[in-house]
Amino acid sequence: MLARTQFGLEDVLEKELQMLGAMHIKKGNRSVQFVGDLGFLYKANLNLSTAINILKPIKQFKIESVDDLYHQVYDLAWEKIIGENQSIVIHSSVFSDLFNHTQFAVFKTKDAIVDRMRNKTGNRPDVDTKTADIHIHIHIDRKFCSLSLDSSGDPLFKRGYKTDTNIAPINEVLAAGMLKLSGWDGKTNFMDPMCGSGTLLIEAAMMACNIPPNINRKKFAFMQWKDWDQDLYNTIVDSVMKKVRDFPFKIMGYDKAPSAVMKAIENVANANLDEFIDIEIKDFFNSKKEVQGPLHMVSNPPYGERLEINIPEFYGKVGDTLKQHYPGTQAWMIVGNLEAIKNVGLKPSRKIKLYNGPIEARLVKYDIYEGSRR
Repeated sequence: MLARTQFGLEDVLEKELQMLGAMHIKKGNRSVQFVGDLGFLYKANLNLSTAINILKPIKQFKIESVDDLYHQVYDLAWEKIIGENQSIVIHSSVFSDLFNHTQFAVFKTKDAIVDRMRNKTGNRPDVDTKTADIHIHIHIDRKFCSLSLDSSGDPLFKRGYKTDTNIAPINEVLAAGMLKLSGWDGKTNFMDPMCGSGTLLIEAAMMACNIPPNINRKKFAFMQWKDWDQDLYNTIVDSVMKKVRDFPFKIMGYDKAPSAVMKAIENVANANLDEFIDIEIKDFFNSKKEVQGPLHMVSNPPYGERLEINIPEFYGKVGDTLKQHYPGTQAWMIVGNLEAIKNVGLKPSRKIKLYNGPIEARLVKYDIYEGSRR
């Protein structure tokens, strides 16, 4: 199988797979290969916080022409994979001179599948880009092709708890990756001082309590497969839920926008995490550390892309607030404006390159010591 992820999260995903018990793990570019059985496929979809989707390869082959692609796809026994009256959707990633645009490869693949199904069963499957039953993925790298079934369907960052987002949301896979990279282990108090719709808070609480990140999803694409095993799935859900643990510390979120706080509270309630997360309307710049002992802080402050801010002034205030009011804090933030880091006025102890959507960003760490550093 192949778990796909975002740039910079490959190591984190590899570690997640090791912890789950995957076999023959091999890290790639924005992906990690592994081996497991059907039960492990279900387990991986439920448990992996940094995977976007999980593909099950069904055929690999070489092509010399566009017609080769059609014939190779046609030769697969699709009637054993796609049920009567089931709809399909084809996703693709194409890096090949044989195709002048990605959609051409998608059309050829679709034609081959539809022709095969019509000739073998008398029925042709509909293509449905929104609610398809069977998700097919074609990857073409020069002349090498890989056909896979996407077992996840909707991307796994659609966790099933979010009804609302704010103006500049962060996706759940990136949020989970940031938390893992920051070393968040659930053994201290946690804070997001600019929490928006609450994504980092919810992902942090799930990690701290060992709750499977995708437990709130109502459906995965594998539930439409011919080998779907409801009893096996229920057994796996029961076994992972037995590993849920309590969390004795505080998870706190601030945002100065009342609308964002309302959305965050609603999302936290949907994720059934109200007892672990406190959110209030507060401007971080007028706040101070309210808990004893170490504090783990992770945030996604505005970059000036979708929210208008004065970058030098804003990031200067971030640095001042941390220095003056947050002793004993490990503060991490993802910054999409690389010049902004210079305005914080603190020296980052780590910088990790990530992407937030198309924006190149850095996850930076600031160690705020109690008293003098000595």
